[in-house]
Amino acid sequence: MNHLLRELAPIGAGTWQLIDDEAKERLTPALAARKLVDFSGPHGWEHSSTNLGRVEPLASVPVGGVTGARRKVLPLVELRVDFTLSREELQTAERGAEDTDLGALDEAARQLAQAENVAVLTGWADAITGIGEAATNAPVPLPASAQEWPDAVAAAVAALLEQGVAGPYGLALGTAQYRRALETAEGGAYPLTKHLARIIEGPIVWAPGLEGGIVVSQRGGDFLFESGQDIAVGYDGQDGDDVRFYLQESFSFRVATPEAAVVLPA
Repeated sequence: MNHLLRELAPIGAGTWQLIDDEAKERLTPALAARKLVDFSGPHGWEHSSTNLGRVEPLASVPVGGVTGARRKVLPLVELRVDFTLSREELQTAERGAEDTDLGALDEAARQLAQAENVAVLTGWADAITGIGEAATNAPVPLPASAQEWPDAVAAAVAALLEQGVAGPYGLALGTAQYRRALETAEGGAYPLTKHLARIIEGPIVWAPGLEGGIVVSQRGGDFLFESGQDIAVGYDGQDGDDVRFYLQESFSFRVATPEAAVVLPA
């Protein structure tokens, strides 16, 4: 038995598979940040810190004539979202129902994906320095007219090239901006998304939780996401007909190259 306590839940293996499949289906398109950064792991729930390869001197030592230093590490953070499903509704899945109500799980997945995106792309006070707050290049605001967005994205790419940061590049857009990009066609009905993709020569991702956009290099080694426990569903108990579950993950994130990103404020 591990810390997720799945063996104690009043559901069978088939229902667990349904829950896992539903969570994966909802999380996969929404986890934008990890599509643009280097992903390492998962290394397990017990993995608690990331090695930074650095030390800091210690002021005191146990014996004269020696020096001491402490290894510097980056602690992993944990994200968790609790949700409740009806035991009666879960029993319908065990009977083979195709329309089991998993709405609470869907909402929990949305919240967790948004939290991870914000932490990595924007930042999490006292926990994670995000790409946006670490970026040293001047921001390039997105114009009010989406027709002019290619100019802004091209300017961001030019700024990265001036810093010696090679492509291809990735573009993350917040929900409102991603929708506008999909809905906008340029002269001759040429889709805006295709124009943007040609400029960055890389992926354009929908990033729930982000406001505006951000261009990041995809050459590798600039943005490092280390997963302890990847996102998993755990069991937390039962109150009558209510079965309590949670989504949980642990990870660290660090920006190795602050000049490898340009923020596009909305």
